[in-house]
Amino acid sequence: MSNLVHIRRHAPGPGASEAPAPAPSHMEPGATAGSPLAYVETYGCQMNVADTEMVLGMLSGAGYGRTEDPAQADLILINTCAVREKAEERVYGRVGALAHLKRRKNVVLGVTGCMAEHLKGKLQEKAPAVDLVIGPDAYRRLLEHVDRARTGQSVEDTKLDRYETYEGLDPDRQMTGGVTGHITIQRGCDKFCTFCIVPYTRGRERGAAPREILRQARAMAEAGYKEVQLLGQTVNSYRYEDVTFADLLRSVAQVEGLERIRFTSPYPLDFSDDVIAAMAETDKVCKHVHLPLQSGSDSVLERMRRGYDYATFRTLVSKLRAAMPDIGITTDLMVGFCDESDEEFRATIDAMAELRFDNAFTFAYSEREGTVAARKMPDTVPEGVKQRRLAEMITLQRQISTEISQAQVGTRQRVLVETTSRRSAEEFLARTSAFRSVVIPAAGFKPGDLVDVEITGTTTATLYGRPVEGV
Repeated sequence: MSNLVHIRRHAPGPGASEAPAPAPSHMEPGATAGSPLAYVETYGCQMNVADTEMVLGMLSGAGYGRTEDPAQADLILINTCAVREKAEERVYGRVGALAHLKRRKNVVLGVTGCMAEHLKGKLQEKAPAVDLVIGPDAYRRLLEHVDRARTGQSVEDTKLDRYETYEGLDPDRQMTGGVTGHITIQRGCDKFCTFCIVPYTRGRERGAAPREILRQARAMAEAGYKEVQLLGQTVNSYRYEDVTFADLLRSVAQVEGLERIRFTSPYPLDFSDDVIAAMAETDKVCKHVHLPLQSGSDSVLERMRRGYDYATFRTLVSKLRAAMPDIGITTDLMVGFCDESDEEFRATIDAMAELRFDNAFTFAYSEREGTVAARKMPDTVPEGVKQRRLAEMITLQRQISTEISQAQVGTRQRVLVETTSRRSAEEFLARTSAFRSVVIPAAGFKPGDLVDVEITGTTTATLYGRPVEGV
């Protein structure tokens, strides 16, 4: 099983590659010499990452070893995302690149996740090398499906299940390095934005039982994790019987051993005052929220069926900042949605200037087959116009992000050490409560440590700090 996880929410930069490089294999703790080996590639959001961790846990429990080289694998799985642009082309391209590995006897090649659901009925017809097509609600049956595929049967299981929350299945926690763990608290989405395919590929909203969420949180704390990230397509819409998302935040924060609680991604309409209070009053809940705006134009938001207008969103941001003055707020912004005029685009630019997000994932609209927009709303904005608007948006956001980062210089903050810096083995990458990246000297620290630092310098996206006595 591969722990090469492709977490690129939204479009990567020009020339970015999604194909992983081969790496040496190793064995899972429960595996023995001669055990079958599995390799998994993961694309898309944190929800897909969490699903992969769960699948890895199932395979490990069944005696599979793990390899980071698909050429050594007996089972190859591609965990897919349907949100990305040209996602279908990527699936077929990656399957084609791996198909030759089936020359080895009994190698099983499977496609799982959102694109498996989206392409049901035609994926194996167009890509006959694929043995398994497993949707996001069918992972519990994965092992029996692999056994069937080894007998030469072609398997497709993409039925959505509005009750499946995968209670009782534990993730393989080796993927995240033992610092941050993921807990999926809610699956599916009921919002049906006109541009989004997620409700069709992941089904309707349903929350996991609080007892199961707390069981996983305690297990992660016992395994040495310091931070958990609660996941859901619209995570703050979580409800289980009479338990609300605010109740859940307060409960998870009481788990001994955990130092930080994060969540992603909330939906603006369901961000209650009680959730804001839970964030502000609970020290362990990080002071950061990724809050997708998508557009600053009310008419575009209406065409998107987002359910809120700009004034409502702006009021929510004001409430968050009033309750937590140091909160970091990031967002998603789209340009070129169907019929977007220059005036509507300017409204988004004005919103960016007014709200001053810490960072923004910016992208140009492209149709997703099966969505309301693709069926009923022509993609009328020329590609050249989209790219000019996107470039202007990126330039403005870089300026704002740089100014916000520069304002951090001289402040003292507590950071959680995550991993070795890409730049140097002598440095660690750490994060503030507001999810700002901070590079610090590695000497004397290890991943999972909480360190008080003074911010001494910055680039647009990264802060630099030196350790100090308590903040």
